[in-house]
Amino acid sequence: MIERASPTEGPAPSVFETLLRTVEEMDTPDGFKAELIRGKIIVSPWPRPRHLRRMRALREQLQAHAPDGHVAETAPFLFRFSAAERAYGPDLFVADETAFDGEGRHADGAALSLVGEFTSVSTRDADWNEKLDVYGGLVPVYLVVDMQDSEITCFRDPSPHGYRSRTTVSFGEALPLPEPFGFAIDTTGF
Repeated sequence: MIERASPTEGPAPSVFETLLRTVEEMDTPDGFKAELIRGKIIVSPWPRPRHLRRMRALREQLQAHAPDGHVAETAPFLFRFSAAERAYGPDLFVADETAFDGEGRHADGAALSLVGEFTSVSTRDADWNEKLDVYGGLVPVYLVVDMQDSEITCFRDPSPHGYRSRTTVSFGEALPLPEPFGFAIDTTGF
């Protein structure tokens, strides 16, 4: 009897889809998150406990001014950016609540209205470069809370070539946010 190859169902998954599935299935230790950065699975710690007060203050301010149907959160959710073949777990985000209705373990990056990353020595380069490039093509507002320089930067007006505008203030100064938020972040307690 001659053996014949049996047809497979559909095309093989891309490298990105395979890596994304691997990240979803990983059992990362408590306090760590896995992301797809530069085509690699990177495991890094969530922000340090000393960041909690700042993260909570920022989340509460954002939630009070979030667009209708959006939620501000610091929970460990993974957002995929398929066109860039990346998947990030932001430190803080504001996203359309309907993005979390599905059964999958990741949400579509298009649901994000704002992302906030708190830098650390190990994540600073990715927050200022890799993530800035990817978020800059889609996410309306990107906040980099630079813990090393005690500054917060707001990137806004995304385009296919990245953000068109940015504003940086030192901790203690007010940082204006564009619509759909339309308020100034109080960084006094940062």
